[in-house]
Amino acid sequence: MSQVLMPKATAVWLVENTTLTFEQISDFTGLHALEVQAIADGEVATGMTGLDPTTNGQLTKEEVKRCEADPTARLKLTPRDIPMPAARSGGPRYTPVAKRQDRPDAIAWLLKVHPELQDSQIAKLVGSTKGTVVSVRDRSHWNMQNIRARDPLTLGLCSLKDLNTAVDKARRKAAREDAARKKAAAAAGQPIDEAPVPGALDPAEADQPDIG
Repeated sequence: MSQVLMPKATAVWLVENTTLTFEQISDFTGLHALEVQAIADGEVATGMTGLDPTTNGQLTKEEVKRCEADPTARLKLTPRDIPMPAARSGGPRYTPVAKRQDRPDAIAWLLKVHPELQDSQIAKLVGSTKGTVVSVRDRSHWNMQNIRARDPLTLGLCSLKDLNTAVDKARRKAAREDAARKKAAAAAGQPIDEAPVPGALDPAEADQPDIG
């Protein structure tokens, strides 16, 4: 299915203007069902203006009514005759809608197994944002109770090559910073702390660790 435009704003409108179930809205927008429920409870997207999908050609009113009458039915996007815009070359990696709810799990795994990675590197690897990485790190993520650390390679969110490249870059940076710190300490006549460079944990030995 093609991607829904402005999924969160669309979910806000569907919550406020239809009797569709959270699961139906979740399936259509690509948001997690718990996030849709949080929108309905006023915990997420507070103050956000809803986007009516029936006015921008994504849905027909008949399709909405069909699914309101049958909670087991799923909304179908209206076919579009115009070509989709080309994907941009920069920015976060595109993540298929079906895999987006797995990103917090992948972030939790990377934070646990590769603490040397910067938040920006983790966000780029799994196609997320620094804000989401920070929320998982400090356990303030809205769905934290359901997040469990899972390998992003197994989830198909990044390649082994990209992960190894990011880890190597982070470790080389950490080594440079450690060398500079020791040099400065030696110049000041202070004892040198032989703390290990972050990232000593082997992913192969971290059998799906828990974020807690």
